[in-house]
Amino acid sequence: MGTLSEVKGHLNELIVGREKEIDFMLIALIQEGHVLLESVPGSGKTWMAKAFAGSFTGQFQRLQFTPDVLPSDVTGIRFFNPKIQEFELRPGAVLTNLLLADEINRATPRTQSSLLEAMEEKQATIDGETLQLPKPFIVIATQNPVESQQGTFPLPAAQLDRFLFRLEIGYPTPEEEMKIIRNFRDNVSHKKTIQAVASIEDVQGWSQEAKKVKIHEDVERYIIGLVRATREHPMIELGLSSRAALALVHAAQGKAFIDGRNFVTPDDVKYVLKPVALHRLLLSAEGLLVLKASDVLQEISESIPSPVEAI
Repeated sequence: MGTLSEVKGHLNELIVGREKEIDFMLIALIQEGHVLLESVPGSGKTWMAKAFAGSFTGQFQRLQFTPDVLPSDVTGIRFFNPKIQEFELRPGAVLTNLLLADEINRATPRTQSSLLEAMEEKQATIDGETLQLPKPFIVIATQNPVESQQGTFPLPAAQLDRFLFRLEIGYPTPEEEMKIIRNFRDNVSHKKTIQAVASIEDVQGWSQEAKKVKIHEDVERYIIGLVRATREHPMIELGLSSRAALALVHAAQGKAFIDGRNFVTPDDVKYVLKPVALHRLLLSAEGLLVLKASDVLQEISESIPSPVEAI
């Protein structure tokens, strides 16, 4: 139905000034990873997720997370139907291809944890019955910065680790902001331009092709070196897990694929390192006083020599 370049072109028309973020979201979709969008209110996180979902023919569900949202709203519930005198299954929001978990950190930890099985195992267990989720299945979650908001519940490390990327969305440039104002000032016309330009079958085909992207042993060793260095750094209390190492591999393969290559380079790994790693690192008490996680990661990245000829 559509090509990857057509999807990117369509999304860049809808979403102003977010070319890099769009690339990361496409990589996540192709590799069936999950994305956490973080920024201040009003920066376009929800619009970005809706425009992205609307560019494909698959199923889309949006769940607005608030403190009164229950786990059954996420996964589903089996209820007794008095008309037929039987229990019926009412599927939750996760029975979809793309789930927008809006303001995920406003839900209680119990509700947040109901997503864990779906995000990791692509399945949902409802009253002892396990349902397989559609393929592909990804979660795009949004949250506002925790430190500046009241009534939020920070995501635990175990759940953060299940997001392939965390994308911190900054403010647009003056030129980009002017374009946003002009596109949206009538509140109607621009939003009608969202259209599906690729099918879920296209996405599944891209996923199969991305799995064939070669990664040289030297690049694998480079990734392992980066991961192990985070565990040994004196300012880091919690370093990158084995899941994070695998996430780096998948993200780098996805980056190579959307660039039209069938092999991973060290530059691919460097390109995806921060959005893959930053939300998985926990600095020590001493480190928090003097450094930012991004500074520590940059130092580690510069200290690990990258392979020169690895294709």
